[in-house]
Amino acid sequence: MRYLDTTTTDRPDAPRWSAIGLGTWQFGSREWGYGEDYLPRARAIVRRALELGITVFDTAEVYALGRSERVLGEALGEERERAVVASKIFPVLPVAPVVQQRAVASASRLGVRRIDLYQVHQANPLVRDGTTMAGMRSLQDVGLVDQVGVSNYSLGRWQRAEAALGRPVLSNQVQYSLVARGPDADLVPWARETGHVVIAYSPLGQGLLSGRYDADHRPAGDVRALNPLFLPENLERAGALVQALRDVADAHDASPAQVALAWVVRSPHVVAIPGASSVEQLESNAAAGDLVLADDEVAALTGAAEAFAPVTGAAAVRGLVRERLRPS
Repeated sequence: MRYLDTTTTDRPDAPRWSAIGLGTWQFGSREWGYGEDYLPRARAIVRRALELGITVFDTAEVYALGRSERVLGEALGEERERAVVASKIFPVLPVAPVVQQRAVASASRLGVRRIDLYQVHQANPLVRDGTTMAGMRSLQDVGLVDQVGVSNYSLGRWQRAEAALGRPVLSNQVQYSLVARGPDADLVPWARETGHVVIAYSPLGQGLLSGRYDADHRPAGDVRALNPLFLPENLERAGALVQALRDVADAHDASPAQVALAWVVRSPHVVAIPGASSVEQLESNAAAGDLVLADDEVAALTGAAEAFAPVTGAAAVRGLVRERLRPS
């Protein structure tokens, strides 16, 4: 497993950040098909992740209405100090007292004395970051939060949040993959220049880049059913990109998903946090942390991604409606 080059904390006993982490949106979330029997499976996934050198575990208070935090905390158990535990506040009213109260609640559900990374889940369009970061600063001062992060922030707002905090806002968690390359324009270069971190969620495009799906083999489940990437036409258009992933994968005795993850974490300032529904999937994801792509392979994949032109906008909405109305 590779680890970030950047310094992520002043604590000498803190674990290094792994290039591949574990996203836990799925933990306890019925929309992903997990029922009451999921805790043993989650525990096995988390323990195996630690064995393989994964240290970054990301959750949020909104995931399954706090259940994900509880499941992750229980799964980590006595191994919490080996992990970088990250959670997020859902910023309905992110004024300082609310930020402080929500962090206490998250720490309680996680069963930790300190949240290693506490993030603002979304930029609030009505509340400036000054009051939000005042709450974060207080949490750092009392030791309940180690590092502060944001999520789904533009570069400018990330920089303004850091100015408001008066300390590093270490990370920005954003959608980043071969089919969501926006962060390459500014977020990733800035992180590389300044020692910040980009945390990539949906690094496999919710599975589009795994090579498992095409127009004749579409995913089941409500989450992907609402994603226009999985419209039959878009799955057909993604064929060349998936084939490029397969070609590179064959050269490395790897899978398309592993290659897609390796593309995301090719920068030493990026962490990918794919989810995992089984130990086997977790092991496959972790192996991508040791896969290094050649420059020409990165260029070939990037070129194939640039050529992928999915149906978007109103046409995509119409396509989703048609699929929802299609007789089963």
